[in-house]
Amino acid sequence: MSYRILLLGEGAREHAIAEAISRSVHKVKLYALSSHVNPGIRDCCKRTGGELIVGDFLNPDKVVEVARNIGADLVVVGPEEPLFRGVTNAVEEKLGVPCIGPRREAAQIEQSKAFLRELMWKYKIPGRLRFRTFRDVAEALEYIKETGESVAIKPARQVGGKGVKIVADIQAYLRDVRTEVKIEHVKRIYSELSRYSDIEHRILIEEKVEGPEYTLQCFTDGQNVMPLPLVQDYKHAFELGIGPETGGMGSIMDKGWVLPFITQEEYERSVEIVRRIVQAVREETGTEYRGIIAGQMMLTTIWGPTVIECYSRFGDPEGVNVLSVLETDIVDIFEAVLSKALPKIKIERKPVAVVVKAVAPAGYPLNKRLAQGHILEIDKEKIESKGCKLYFGSVHEEEGVLKTAGSRAVEIAGFGDNIPEAAEKVNSVLGCVRLRDWKVLYRLDIGSEESLRKIIMQAELIRQVYRARLSRELKIYDWIPGKGLRVIEY
Repeated sequence: MSYRILLLGEGAREHAIAEAISRSVHKVKLYALSSHVNPGIRDCCKRTGGELIVGDFLNPDKVVEVARNIGADLVVVGPEEPLFRGVTNAVEEKLGVPCIGPRREAAQIEQSKAFLRELMWKYKIPGRLRFRTFRDVAEALEYIKETGESVAIKPARQVGGKGVKIVADIQAYLRDVRTEVKIEHVKRIYSELSRYSDIEHRILIEEKVEGPEYTLQCFTDGQNVMPLPLVQDYKHAFELGIGPETGGMGSIMDKGWVLPFITQEEYERSVEIVRRIVQAVREETGTEYRGIIAGQMMLTTIWGPTVIECYSRFGDPEGVNVLSVLETDIVDIFEAVLSKALPKIKIERKPVAVVVKAVAPAGYPLNKRLAQGHILEIDKEKIESKGCKLYFGSVHEEEGVLKTAGSRAVEIAGFGDNIPEAAEKVNSVLGCVRLRDWKVLYRLDIGSEESLRKIIMQAELIRQVYRARLSRELKIYDWIPGKGLRVIEY
């Protein structure tokens, strides 16, 4: 069967999706709608006889127009923001063209952290955290002043994976200082979210938990869930996990389906959690979730596998890890999603570990204006000679010249028999990406033996605690200002 596929998006994740589509044995013409020319996506389109079209992929009307003009048979949505704006709804309702990407009602699991938390508690899905949401800043500030808990303070809307502040209340003599930090962060979040009119709640305050994080990405047809190998994302800008949070400076995936610090049992429990979220979305909204869903998980002493947030698309860079070694034809997977035939598909992948590292211009993530407009020079031949793959991210090409667009410029995937080996391969070629007049930012420690050793030790300690708690059925209490203690039913 032949397809005309329209891909929305312009980053490294979309380059990886485009590459996977271009490898299909089906007769495919790939088109892409991007706000600038990503050379990797453009070249994938050209190889299939399609083209890259520059335009506003966040605008549902524009997407409908382009899909109509090219005679699209399928639209694949890369990033989350088009989903929040109802692009899938518009394409399916106005053109009758199916999308790989959930409708706006289902994409609320990522758009609104409050929606996800409330859904998990209503349907008693394991891996849920205690939380409070606030519509106005005064109510949130009153709560912060009254509670002395260690908490995570987050924007209640997805804002690119950033804006989280975790404050631990341990030393009593520092409580006043910590309260001021909490208050300032609440005010900052409220101010930043004032530009969004598509959410009701603004601020989410939830219990602080610690543990190794990992991402479980899945395809779903609304009835069935097909899990992919686990990936771990490294969010912080600088080595040793310090500095501001980013969209992701790199990620690791082992040669099997689990990570070195996650057991098969924990993997299966994580899959069950995501499956129950998909079912709950259908029951709550009347909409079947169709596309990609990802659980951003953490191994905690409360539940073991615990949901920190959900994505309504592939992670970036986590999607690159999986897609770079995916051997199952992705168009076959898309067909199975649309026909509710996922159980008939078997996911095949190359049996190698994959480490992905991002290279960003200095200034990212706090000052993207400072990170824009720098000429990018890449020794692509050397990168490929070392067995690595290059994916273009936040760059645009003008008359053959590559310039940075302010975010992560490229992502490089390395492969090996184990994670440290793959990481060393990437490290050996990071110097192949340079800016003519500026500095670049990357992390050498991602995937190192030392970082893995620490994570494995942390996971084992947490595993002992949560298994003991579950076996003894220990109760957990919550304290609500003005109401006192209550037993939490887990």
